[in-house]
Amino acid sequence: MTGTLGNTAFELDHVGVGARDLAPLAAAYERLGFTLTPPARHRGKATGNRCIMLQHGYVELIALIDPSIPDRLHAQLDRYTGLHIIALGIQDSQATLDRLNKAGLAIPAITPLERPVDDADPTGLQARFERIPLPDAPEGTIQLIKHLTREAIWQPRFTAHANAATALEEVVLAVPDPAEAAARFSRLAGLPVSPDPAGGFVLAMDRGRMRILPTEAIGAVYPGVAAPALPSMVGMTVRTADGCAALRNLLGDVPHDKVGDGVLVRPVAAGGAAVLFT
Repeated sequence: MTGTLGNTAFELDHVGVGARDLAPLAAAYERLGFTLTPPARHRGKATGNRCIMLQHGYVELIALIDPSIPDRLHAQLDRYTGLHIIALGIQDSQATLDRLNKAGLAIPAITPLERPVDDADPTGLQARFERIPLPDAPEGTIQLIKHLTREAIWQPRFTAHANAATALEEVVLAVPDPAEAAARFSRLAGLPVSPDPAGGFVLAMDRGRMRILPTEAIGAVYPGVAAPALPSMVGMTVRTADGCAALRNLLGDVPHDKVGDGVLVRPVAAGGAAVLFT
């Protein structure tokens, strides 16, 4: 086990796909056979989301609900549409904050977050989190997060998917200097990195991993896909329970390719993110 100390990241909690309009982004992922949570607005912010809750991890579909409000997503979407958020799960927020401060990161406090699970029921179930606000990273928004109300969003009605998806397994980054980025992410997670077979490095957790790759290695992971920018978050891997059988019956004319025993849905069909189903 890698995250047993309590002050290190133990899982790839979620990734976030960003867009200017939530409706077409949600429709694209529903077309891939995912069940989505209801629309929910981030309290006091420009953004709202719908989420794909898996048995392990989830995918956040995030968009600008009120473009008049300043938000870092504006600048991120000016670079490209696609993956812009990586959140690593932590077990002990205070212990993690203490570790980061001792490592030289001046982070003043833990930030509480709260939002309704469903905008149509604003006084109903609330999702609550503790987040360690990290410095902006060139790759996008990086978060360390602890769930306080897992039962609010990991509801059985949200975790059953027509494509038989069960887990978020990895996220892939393209960076100009893999050694520098790997050292930075290793310090944030409190975990060692190891060489990635494709080149670059991998940060493995108890559940899920980050692959930090040079640009030229992206084609080996996602054939025919190029990084949308440098640096960038290029794509994700989602595990299915049936060897992608249900997914293959759903795809129809969705742009996709067979990759090994899996199926790669091209970024044009998934909000700018490459999605590899295994």
